[in-house]
Amino acid sequence: MYDVARPTPANALEETSRIPVTPAGAPPSRSTTPAGPDYPAIQASPEFVALRRRFRGFVFPLSFAFFAWYMTYVLLAAYAHDFMSRKVFGEVNVAILLGLSQFVSTALITWLYLRYARRRLDPRVAQLRARAGLTEEKRR
Repeated sequence: MYDVARPTPANALEETSRIPVTPAGAPPSRSTTPAGPDYPAIQASPEFVALRRRFRGFVFPLSFAFFAWYMTYVLLAAYAHDFMSRKVFGEVNVAILLGLSQFVSTALITWLYLRYARRRLDPRVAQLRARAGLTEEKRR
């Protein structure tokens, strides 16, 4: 049945919503002023490249070291039963101590990263934001 509340589309593409519907004869609206910072230019800048290199220089080695430490624990637990079941004191064995040290090392890595970022990364990020014209009010 024909719906009188909805006009008939001019063509089949309008019915499928694949093209935007604009008034007849109206050109598509495009802004001539940039909407924000030039992110590709910021990413290509030497300051941003140095910041990214500094970030990766800290994160990748520490991530690799933690992964190696974690895999060592897993492999010891899987294949070195005698070593992991040695009593250290009371009912506490090597496996429990190494397992708890996983949590300690995670907290330590988090603290080290926060300290590193606060001292070495955040000041450079603030400089890049200021140069790009991004302030705290504009980002919200």
